[in-house]
Amino acid sequence: MTTKKPPQNDPNGPDRIAKFLARAGVCSRRDAERLIEEGRVSVDGTILATPAVKVTGTEDIRVDDIRVAGVAATQLWLYHKPAGLVTSHRDEQGRDTIFDHLPPDLPRVVSVGRLDLNSEGLLLLTNDGGLSRHLELPATGWPRCYRVRAFGQITQRGIDALADGLTVEGIHYGPIQTIVSKANGRNIWLDMTLHEGKNREIRRVLNYLGLDVNRLLRLSYGPFELGNLQPGEVREVEHASLKAALGKGFTLS
Repeated sequence: MTTKKPPQNDPNGPDRIAKFLARAGVCSRRDAERLIEEGRVSVDGTILATPAVKVTGTEDIRVDDIRVAGVAATQLWLYHKPAGLVTSHRDEQGRDTIFDHLPPDLPRVVSVGRLDLNSEGLLLLTNDGGLSRHLELPATGWPRCYRVRAFGQITQRGIDALADGLTVEGIHYGPIQTIVSKANGRNIWLDMTLHEGKNREIRRVLNYLGLDVNRLLRLSYGPFELGNLQPGEVREVEHASLKAALGKGFTLS
């Protein structure tokens, strides 16, 4: 297989290669660009040297010499992530990932955002990397609701700080709606709603306020709820429900 620069595709072609791979459910656009940089993507036998190439989907497109199927209809699944699994396709430390435990009949999927190792609850999965990226953006406006158990005590001042947003170690976190739902000695339960979902956001802001999170459960993501989904269980969202939830903000393939 050669490594020469591939010929330019028709500029009116529908998709850049990274977008095509994302829509085909291979990975996110960002990861697709990384795969191209590593020389792992080819089109019609030519290893790509740039992500600027456009494809129609009729080409022989391969990742790690495995042919990529065409763009399938966009699907979304609800998954109850158990604690103790990494939300990643590969883990450098060799820990189990959610993808090691998904049903074998599920197509290749990517997650919408992440839940960290010890977090549990609702995680959205999709075969369309473009949809994953769209739903992760704060501009989409979908709230994420959590039930959190933490050790310690929080003051009204602390709750007000969360409602106003705060900066921790140079990172600004937007407003988080917080309700103390239950207190049992030094353990308290909080219902928290946020819109950004930055890396380990809840754990970091609560730790900053003197609370040590010992359980974190995501209850909902936008209009989709965990409901009675059991740990490890996966349920597909009906196409009509997905279309209604997305509105005109995203066109389903």
